[in-house]
Amino acid sequence: MSKTNPEITAYLKTWCGWSEGIRAIMRKYDLAFEEKDIIKNPAFRWEMEQKSGQPMSPCVVVNGTVLPDISGAEVEEFLLSHKLVESVDREADAPTNASCSPEIHAAQAAAEDAAAAAKASVRFIS
Repeated sequence: MSKTNPEITAYLKTWCGWSEGIRAIMRKYDLAFEEKDIIKNPAFRWEMEQKSGQPMSPCVVVNGTVLPDISGAEVEEFLLSHKLVESVDREADAPTNASCSPEIHAAQAAAEDAAAAAKASVRFIS
């Protein structure tokens, strides 16, 4: 549970174990946050790089403090140590300190291939 309703912006990737770890912490503590997908919107990647001074994600901004290239476990530690949340007796619903599994990467590649194939098969008839 959140004690103070911190203002949180998370620069995340659509498909990423590290990004899902951030989302899992937000769900665990019922925290409202603004998610900026740096894959779907390259302008968000640029914004993240300007704020953090580096290109690695996830990057989370909590009440103006930039936490660059951070895991969900590290975000949780920050929130607890700054007394922005109270400890809860439940586990996060996804790993908070791990990259994507090979299965997730394979599913992502398959989805990208299917999207590319669908785009390639579009014909315009005049």
